[in-house]
Amino acid sequence: MGRKNRIQKAERESKNMQDDLIMKLKPILPEVFSEGKINWERLKQELGEHLETSADKFNFTWAGKSQPITNVLIPSKATLRPDKKESVRFDESENLFIEGDNLEVLKLLQKSYFEQVKMIYIDPPYNTGNDFVYKDNFRQPIKNYLEQSGQVDSEGNHLSTNTQASGRFHSDWLNMMYPRLKLAWNLLRHDGVIFVSIDDNEVHHLRVIIDEVFGAENFLAQLVWNQKSGSQAGHFTGSHEYVLSYCRSKEGLPYFSDKSGGIIEHGALKKISRANPAK
Repeated sequence: MGRKNRIQKAERESKNMQDDLIMKLKPILPEVFSEGKINWERLKQELGEHLETSADKFNFTWAGKSQPITNVLIPSKATLRPDKKESVRFDESENLFIEGDNLEVLKLLQKSYFEQVKMIYIDPPYNTGNDFVYKDNFRQPIKNYLEQSGQVDSEGNHLSTNTQASGRFHSDWLNMMYPRLKLAWNLLRHDGVIFVSIDDNEVHHLRVIIDEVFGAENFLAQLVWNQKSGSQAGHFTGSHEYVLSYCRSKEGLPYFSDKSGGIIEHGALKKISRANPAK
């Protein structure tokens, strides 16, 4: 952080997005609240023809989808602990490198960076059958991080990869991706953009899930990333991957330009302050 933006003592719990949604809804539709709770029948009346009631509709679902939706709303009780020993000019740097469970970190960033981030890049596991798929558990966040980072499981055994023999091979991957994409959407400002790397294994599923989180109307492009060295993939030689690009809102989104030499300037991360998650 810069001199004017010193790291302050963190609060004991991350942003409660469920309460935040309620607070936003109250001024708009106070009549749907009764004794502090939402009257669902009244809300349906207010939404009228805009409420989808037919079971015959386009829908993308998978096994266990309700759980990651709920996970987004569960606040994290972890905090960030500065690591000055591993930092470069900790009190002067304008950059921050955070090491930890990415879902916990995304939750912790909600209060300070909600709708403030201009660009996000994600390079998730491609779900090739050799990747870890995190099973999120917020009751013991640090223990969970050690488990999910591949060191041990809850019984002290090594984690297994998400193999194609799993009965929920694609569902496990989608359950991991959904809350992280939703929290990333929360962080983007009005003219913010996100880029997500992926290959042929899950590009079709990823495209649909980001359509749901960001809105299909905010799709920008499916970029082809040349790997330069091809690898054998069945009957064809695969020499490229993809980068999906979406924006928070196309309204007021400026066109991209290469006048600055790229989206991220070279050397932008020369000065880094480090932080680790802690209970």
